[in-house]
Amino acid sequence: MASTNVAHVTGTSFDTVVSQSKTPVLLDFWAEWCGPCKMLGPTIDEIANEYVGKAVVGKVDLDEEQALAGRFNISSIPTLLFFKGGVVVKQLVGVRPKKEIVEELKKLL
Repeated sequence: MASTNVAHVTGTSFDTVVSQSKTPVLLDFWAEWCGPCKMLGPTIDEIANEYVGKAVVGKVDLDEEQALAGRFNISSIPTLLFFKGGVVVKQLVGVRPKKEIVEELKKLL
């Protein structure tokens, strides 16, 4: 079960959650059937809990939001996109250690 601090981002909510965010945003593009995505899920939840008020952490369900995934050319999952000022500034593909994800997020704070 995802943390209550993780935003469920859709094509409809993208502008509000990401583009208009005054803090950095980390988006996890994932799918229910993706084993590596399930492995990364608890790490994303931990980061969301640790960065409340400092960054927005969200998830985009690839199966539900194919247009949004297409907008960012997501071809493999899990893919993590880091946004600052509504613009993608970093992308990580595949399961990554928490330390690496946090280091990238800290660069945006």
